[in-house]
Amino acid sequence: MQQAEYPLSPYSNRASKCQHLFNRMNVSDQKCIRCVMEEIVIEWIVMLSTFLCLIFLWRCKTISDLMINEQIRDKEIRLIGENGEQLGIMSAKDAMKLAEEAGLDLVKIAPTAKPPVCKIVDYGKFKYEQIRKEKEAKKKQKVIEIKEIRLSPNIDSNDLNTKVNAARKFITKGDRVKVTLRFRGREMAHMNNSKHILDDFAESLADIAVIEKAPKVEGRSMTMFLTEKR
Repeated sequence: MQQAEYPLSPYSNRASKCQHLFNRMNVSDQKCIRCVMEEIVIEWIVMLSTFLCLIFLWRCKTISDLMINEQIRDKEIRLIGENGEQLGIMSAKDAMKLAEEAGLDLVKIAPTAKPPVCKIVDYGKFKYEQIRKEKEAKKKQKVIEIKEIRLSPNIDSNDLNTKVNAARKFITKGDRVKVTLRFRGREMAHMNNSKHILDDFAESLADIAVIEKAPKVEGRSMTMFLTEKR
């Protein structure tokens, strides 16, 4: 059975034209088109769901390398209770039940152990404590900087002592010191004769520093690295 045909009339947009063509089709054709459209919609829903799942998994991986709750699927795990008590070896499923009964989360804290070690915790508090400890550890980490001291072959003893004192301050703070002896013009022909300046410089700091890299010629300069004596 065909639906009544409507007289053609001008349409202002594609949507109305598509609707007009659809209305002119017979019932069987309309059903086929509906089926095709439903399949397309379902495919898009599946693709969107997969995409959202991938984002969730990526976010979990980015936020933390620790697996939690349903992500833990090991046959056997060693379980630690909320208060640090050893609850023994059991399946991840049984451990998950205990965590659910306590209203808490199951977190795999030692994935490389055999069997893996999991703990019943409040994951939100656990993650907060982890981030806090990481921040404190970063604060305690000392950033070692490289400070440069520049010398010339014709440096006098007073300037040399000033440079030595500056290097001493850097080294006592834990920094490395790069001592650069720079040459110009005719001084290039006597570079090896000036090596004693770097040797004397290192000797003046021998009580607190050691030579990390021996004097080496680099282009128009001779460089040496000093670091704190351990």
